[in-house]
Amino acid sequence: MRFSTTGRAYRWLALLLWFGIARIFYAQPVVVDANRYDAFWLWAGVATQPALAHAHTVYLLDAEVRPGKTALISQRPALPHVQNTDVWMVVRVETLDWSPTLYAQVLTDLARWRQAGNRIAGLQIDFDAHTQHLEEYAAFLKDLRRRLPGDCKLGITGLLDWSSRGDPQGLDALAGAVDEIVLQIYQGRHVIPGYEQYLIRLNRLRIPFRIGLLEGGGWQQPATLASNPYFRGFVVFLHNHVANR
Repeated sequence: MRFSTTGRAYRWLALLLWFGIARIFYAQPVVVDANRYDAFWLWAGVATQPALAHAHTVYLLDAEVRPGKTALISQRPALPHVQNTDVWMVVRVETLDWSPTLYAQVLTDLARWRQAGNRIAGLQIDFDAHTQHLEEYAAFLKDLRRRLPGDCKLGITGLLDWSSRGDPQGLDALAGAVDEIVLQIYQGRHVIPGYEQYLIRLNRLRIPFRIGLLEGGGWQQPATLASNPYFRGFVVFLHNHVANR
């Protein structure tokens, strides 16, 4: 089959336009190096890393809430003592059916962390809320927030598809319940394939948010992200595989 010069020119033009659009929306992919960031998730048992020396914010796992349990399940053997860094106390949640004991224990832990000299920024709830049930989640969070000290912020982790498939009313309800969302582009120890397509739709989100990155994982930043008025930066999940190699 023979192609005309004009046809080849059109194909080259289309190819150049495609690359131009790609350059507009995405920066070059990189491997996440913790030393280039200043906010981290740090679970108990993860080895200390040099990057923590310049941390501005750390999210420390305190305990878990599991179905059928009426009390917190501690994940930290001792009180943390973090100097000159904002600290978020994280509670990993598998159910929103909380007993009075659970609420009391969360408040007690927050007070103990503060009394130990930590500069508490807030409480973060790590819960995988279903995209179609955000209003129910928001109701739980509003109730939790009214129990917290007035100077304690409330944050949550979020799923990527909230920005694209979340009910607008549910997203609005969350906006009135929390101070920030950290949207994770990974699950477990793997970056979610195609996460870039979700990030393009972040203009639907009217809540201050950060992007949760996986240490050692891939990251390709949309060029439009930095100009989003609700974007507050990144949080890197540290883990021993990278720290100890």
